Amino acid sequence: MSISSRFSVGIHILALLEINKDGKNTSELLASSVNTNPALIRKIMGMLKKAGLVEIHPGIAGAKLAKGLSEITFLDVYQAVNVVNENELFSVHDNPNPNCTVGRNIQESIMPIFSNAQLALETTLSKVTIEDVVMDIVHKEHENTSK
Repeated sequence: MSISSRFSVGIHILALLEINKDGKNTSELLASSVNTNPALIRKIMGMLKKAGLVEIHPGIAGAKLAKGLSEITFLDVYQAVNVVNENELFSVHDNPNPNCTVGRNIQESIMPIFSNAQLALETTLSKVTIEDVVMDIVHKEHENTSK
């Protein structure tokens, strides 16, 4: 099982909105870049808009970032696209056998470890911005076209 691809698609969308900021960023263009259907892009765009990360104006084709590149962290995107509920990155099986030593104690033994792991992930995501990704993409593209 992996974290929903909505997370990477959200990052992809935000990076493309910046790189193509002078063009028309329609759901069709974004879908073409992600290689998916426009309906999925519109769904994720709605989530990003609700989180205050993008601006979408009805009746006008296109979207743009609602904040500066350095102000949007991966954690913002992660939370915006509902990858997981708070403190639920790792789920624990329900109703272990209370008559078993392991069953009686497993949840209390592993939940603090899972909580710390989720906190570590979210701390790391909070330190990376869309600007970091856009700069890396531009650098890689420059290297590729210079060959």
